[in-house]
Amino acid sequence: MWKIMKDDEEDIVYAVDFNHKKERHLNGALFNNIIRPSLLITDAYNATFEYKKRRKRDQELISTILETVRQDGNVIIVVDTAGRVLELMQLLEQLWRNTESGLSAYSLALLNHVGYNVVDFAKNMLEWMSDTVTKQFEEQRSYPFHFKHLNLCHSLQELEKIPSPYVLLTSMADLSCGFARNLLAVSAETKENCIIVTQRTKPDTLASKLLGNAINNTIDITIGKRVPLEGKELEDHFASVAKKQQEFEKMEVEEEGEETDEEQEDDQALVQRHDVPIPEETQSKKSFFKQHKVYPMFPFHEEKIKWDEYGEFIKHEHFRIEEEPIKEEEMETEKANPAPLAPAAATEIPTKCVTSRIKTQVNCKVKFIDFEGRSDGESIKRILAAVLKPRQMVIVHGTPDSSRHLAEFCRDSKDMGVSQIFVPGIGETVDATSERHIYQVKLKDALVTAAKFSRANDAELAWIDAVIDVQLNADKEEVAMLEPLTSKPSHVPVFINEPRLSNLRQTLIKSGIQAEFNGGVLVCNNKVAIRRNASGTIQIEGTGR
Repeated sequence: MWKIMKDDEEDIVYAVDFNHKKERHLNGALFNNIIRPSLLITDAYNATFEYKKRRKRDQELISTILETVRQDGNVIIVVDTAGRVLELMQLLEQLWRNTESGLSAYSLALLNHVGYNVVDFAKNMLEWMSDTVTKQFEEQRSYPFHFKHLNLCHSLQELEKIPSPYVLLTSMADLSCGFARNLLAVSAETKENCIIVTQRTKPDTLASKLLGNAINNTIDITIGKRVPLEGKELEDHFASVAKKQQEFEKMEVEEEGEETDEEQEDDQALVQRHDVPIPEETQSKKSFFKQHKVYPMFPFHEEKIKWDEYGEFIKHEHFRIEEEPIKEEEMETEKANPAPLAPAAATEIPTKCVTSRIKTQVNCKVKFIDFEGRSDGESIKRILAAVLKPRQMVIVHGTPDSSRHLAEFCRDSKDMGVSQIFVPGIGETVDATSERHIYQVKLKDALVTAAKFSRANDAELAWIDAVIDVQLNADKEEVAMLEPLTSKPSHVPVFINEPRLSNLRQTLIKSGIQAEFNGGVLVCNNKVAIRRNASGTIQIEGTGR
């Protein structure tokens, strides 16, 4: 969530995909400091969706895992790369540490290209996590993300070393790419296996097709694989690399030529310079005008440093290590006993990505257990109506039906009192400016000098009577000017600041009216009593006669 202040008066709150419920590694979103914002930007993704309770979801996950592994099947849980996977890692690690769960006899693994980095970064961000995690670290000095049972795998070859049956966390959540897509083509045909989808995905993704497909049906999977270049493709690749290298060397030669020209110009400027003053008698020509003595400096060449947006250019010769000359005795020894030739270093073989479309028979079990970590529709409505109560709303990130449903609820809610609700489409611009009646005008100098300003806290206020006159400036742009009226009409006095009886007493005394305090009441000429009631209203009693 983000809170943006505009002109220190209007607050704009951006709250999309929030979760008010506390989890294992994160606290719930707090709205205590947000009171009736001027504009709220929120989403309608879950406006019509209701979650199961946390205990039921956890129990469903545990029972599904136990049922699968006891039949010698593998459980593949598809998650994101570095977000919700942390919550599932915490949950599964707790289950494996509990001896009564019966899961410690099976393997638990995370298959991800950046699995190690995800766990390492999580260890360094404990202060941003839930109170339970920070308390566990401060009191017990135990790292919550130091997993004893979770094996980190970064390739399919490392996964093959994990004994089956296993429970595997892998990405991506929508099966669009990654290890999850490759494993699906292998694991879907085994009926003992189970694939668990943890997030709702778009209708055109492979995960949504898998959930909507009945068991024993076939699905088409596009698999990508890297293969080394061969034949003409390999020759073209090396030719392209050689061409780029030639262009780079040509560019370096041109830059060196430019540097050489600049050095020659600098050297020519230093030809007639000396390091001592030139005596007058040694000068070949004398001028009629008087000349000052010149003290030339020592010849000095300043090397110009070149750089780009990444910094200074690196010269490889500065970092080259010079080889020591070989002695004659060592050379004779090497000739007598030549060392075996070392094998040539294997160059990196260029590859290309080849996609193939295969048909896979879906015989395994496919389940959807929600671990998205978002507030559901009922909770969103309660937070909007009872806590936030925004003046204006912009609803984004939702289907047309869910966006319309949330907008109608906010319009019909009597507790919210929202004035405007915008439901923009993709690429549509929304003008949610609240103060549309404010315009910028310029004041005439005569109007400013004639105004009488009164101080009110940190500002100065003045009442003016003027008329707006639209004029053209030097750039032929219309500018609104305020010009004073020739005849100033009378107006009703406007009181500013907080009224104080002590200040009123001094003003009355200056006007010749006797004013004294009697029990907190200001008595004027013993005829009029001025007092302030509990609500702060000034009351006047008596008569002026």
